[in-house]
Amino acid sequence: MKLKQLSIFLENAPGRLYEATHALGEAGINLRSLCISDSADFGVLRILVSDVAKARRVIMEKQMPARIDDVVAVEIDDTPGSLARTLNPFKEMRVNVEYMYALAGAASGKAVMVFRFSDNDKAIEILRANKIRILDAEAFGMLEK
Repeated sequence: MKLKQLSIFLENAPGRLYEATHALGEAGINLRSLCISDSADFGVLRILVSDVAKARRVIMEKQMPARIDDVVAVEIDDTPGSLARTLNPFKEMRVNVEYMYALAGAASGKAVMVFRFSDNDKAIEILRANKIRILDAEAFGMLEK
Protein backbone atom coordinates (compact mmCIF):
# COMPACT_ATOMS: atom_id res chain seq x y z
CA MET A 1 0.00 0.00 0.00
CA LYS A 2 3.03 2.27 0.05
CA LEU A 3 3.75 4.33 -3.03
CA LYS A 4 7.19 5.09 -4.42
CA GLN A 5 7.75 8.83 -4.57
CA LEU A 6 10.65 10.40 -6.42
CA SER A 7 12.30 13.24 -4.49
CA ILE A 8 14.47 15.43 -6.71
CA PHE A 9 16.87 17.97 -5.23
CA LEU A 10 16.99 21.08 -7.39
CA GLU A 11 19.25 24.08 -7.20
CA ASN A 12 17.06 27.06 -6.34
CA ALA A 13 17.72 28.83 -9.66
CA PRO A 14 15.66 29.86 -12.70
CA GLY A 15 15.04 27.01 -15.12
CA ARG A 16 15.92 24.06 -12.88
CA LEU A 17 12.29 23.03 -12.31
CA TYR A 18 11.68 23.38 -16.04
CA GLU A 19 14.70 21.16 -16.82
CA ALA A 20 13.43 18.39 -14.56
CA THR A 21 9.82 18.45 -15.73
CA HIS A 22 10.82 18.85 -19.40
CA ALA A 23 13.15 15.84 -19.22
CA LEU A 24 10.40 13.73 -17.65
CA GLY A 25 7.87 14.85 -20.26
CA GLU A 26 10.27 14.11 -23.13
CA ALA A 27 10.74 10.61 -21.69
CA GLY A 28 6.97 10.02 -21.72
CA ILE A 29 6.63 10.07 -17.95
CA ASN A 30 3.38 11.43 -16.59
CA LEU A 31 3.33 13.37 -13.32
CA ARG A 32 0.56 12.04 -11.07
CA SER A 33 1.08 14.51 -8.23
CA LEU A 34 3.73 16.91 -7.05
CA CYS A 35 4.85 19.12 -4.25
CA ILE A 36 7.81 21.47 -4.15
CA SER A 37 9.39 23.05 -1.11
CA ASP A 38 12.37 25.31 -0.97
CA SER A 39 15.13 26.73 1.14
CA ALA A 40 17.63 29.43 0.30
CA ASP A 41 19.83 27.21 -1.88
CA PHE A 42 17.77 24.26 -3.08
CA GLY A 43 14.29 22.90 -3.51
CA VAL A 44 12.86 19.43 -3.17
CA LEU A 45 10.45 18.34 -5.88
CA ARG A 46 8.41 15.41 -4.60
CA ILE A 47 6.51 13.62 -7.35
CA LEU A 48 4.43 10.54 -7.97
CA VAL A 49 5.01 9.48 -11.57
CA SER A 50 3.74 6.91 -14.04
CA ASP A 51 7.09 5.03 -14.09
CA VAL A 52 9.27 5.51 -11.01
CA ALA A 53 12.37 3.60 -12.17
CA LYS A 54 12.47 5.29 -15.57
CA ALA A 55 11.91 8.72 -14.01
CA ARG A 56 14.82 8.23 -11.61
CA ARG A 57 17.10 7.18 -14.49
CA VAL A 58 16.10 10.25 -16.53
CA ILE A 59 16.70 12.61 -13.61
CA MET A 60 20.04 11.04 -12.69
CA GLU A 61 21.16 11.37 -16.34
CA LYS A 62 20.49 15.10 -15.97
CA GLN A 63 22.84 15.02 -12.95
CA MET A 64 20.10 16.00 -10.54
CA PRO A 65 20.33 14.16 -7.22
CA ALA A 66 17.22 12.10 -6.52
CA ARG A 67 16.01 9.37 -4.23
CA ILE A 68 12.96 7.18 -3.92
CA ASP A 69 10.90 7.46 -0.75
CA ASP A 70 7.88 5.51 0.48
CA VAL A 71 4.70 7.51 0.99
CA VAL A 72 1.10 6.64 1.76
CA ALA A 73 -1.87 8.14 -0.09
CA VAL A 74 -5.36 8.15 1.38
CA GLU A 75 -8.77 9.28 0.26
CA ILE A 76 -10.81 11.26 2.76
CA ASP A 77 -14.07 13.17 2.66
CA ASP A 78 -13.71 16.67 1.30
CA THR A 79 -15.48 18.26 4.26
CA PRO A 80 -14.42 20.51 7.13
CA GLY A 81 -12.64 18.56 9.86
CA SER A 82 -11.91 15.42 7.79
CA LEU A 83 -8.16 15.89 7.86
CA ALA A 84 -8.14 16.47 11.63
CA ARG A 85 -10.25 13.32 12.15
CA THR A 86 -7.81 11.37 9.96
CA LEU A 87 -4.79 12.67 11.90
CA ASN A 88 -6.17 12.15 15.42
CA PRO A 89 -5.29 8.42 15.77
CA PHE A 90 -1.67 9.17 14.84
CA LYS A 91 -1.35 11.55 17.75
CA GLU A 92 -2.61 8.89 20.11
CA MET A 93 -0.32 6.20 18.62
CA ARG A 94 2.70 8.55 18.53
CA VAL A 95 3.27 8.34 14.77
CA ASN A 96 4.54 11.59 13.30
CA VAL A 97 3.62 13.09 9.94
CA GLU A 98 6.97 14.15 8.47
CA TYR A 99 5.28 15.92 5.56
CA MET A 100 2.13 15.78 3.50
CA TYR A 101 0.53 17.31 0.46
CA ALA A 102 -2.84 17.27 -1.23
CA LEU A 103 -3.54 15.94 -4.68
CA ALA A 104 -5.57 18.03 -7.11
CA GLY A 105 -8.27 16.52 -9.29
CA ALA A 106 -9.54 13.99 -6.79
CA ALA A 107 -12.89 12.24 -7.06
CA SER A 108 -15.99 14.30 -6.44
CA GLY A 109 -16.57 14.83 -2.74
CA LYS A 110 -13.21 13.30 -1.81
CA ALA A 111 -9.73 14.66 -1.16
CA VAL A 112 -6.49 12.76 -1.64
CA MET A 113 -3.68 13.32 0.83
CA VAL A 114 -0.13 12.01 0.39
CA PHE A 115 1.79 11.43 3.64
CA ARG A 116 5.30 10.56 4.68
CA PHE A 117 5.07 9.15 8.21
CA SER A 118 7.81 8.48 10.75
CA ASP A 119 6.68 4.83 10.53
CA ASN A 120 4.75 4.11 7.32
CA ASP A 121 3.99 0.50 8.23
CA LYS A 122 2.48 1.44 11.58
CA ALA A 123 0.59 4.28 9.87
CA ILE A 124 -0.96 1.83 7.41
CA GLU A 125 -2.12 -0.34 10.33
CA ILE A 126 -3.69 2.73 11.96
CA LEU A 127 -5.39 3.79 8.72
CA ARG A 128 -6.82 0.31 8.18
CA ALA A 129 -8.03 0.09 11.77
CA ASN A 130 -9.84 3.40 11.26
CA LYS A 131 -11.31 2.29 7.90
CA ILE A 132 -9.56 5.02 5.91
CA ARG A 133 -9.17 4.15 2.24
CA ILE A 134 -5.53 3.72 1.25
CA LEU A 135 -4.75 4.20 -2.43
CA ASP A 136 -2.34 1.90 -4.24
CA ALA A 137 -0.10 2.44 -7.27
CA GLU A 138 -2.80 1.17 -9.63
CA ALA A 139 -5.16 3.93 -8.46
CA PHE A 140 -2.54 6.45 -9.63
CA GLY A 141 -1.70 4.65 -12.88
CA MET A 142 1.86 4.08 -11.61
CA LEU A 143 4.32 1.35 -12.51
CA GLU A 144 6.44 0.24 -9.55
CA LYS A 145 9.18 -2.16 -10.65
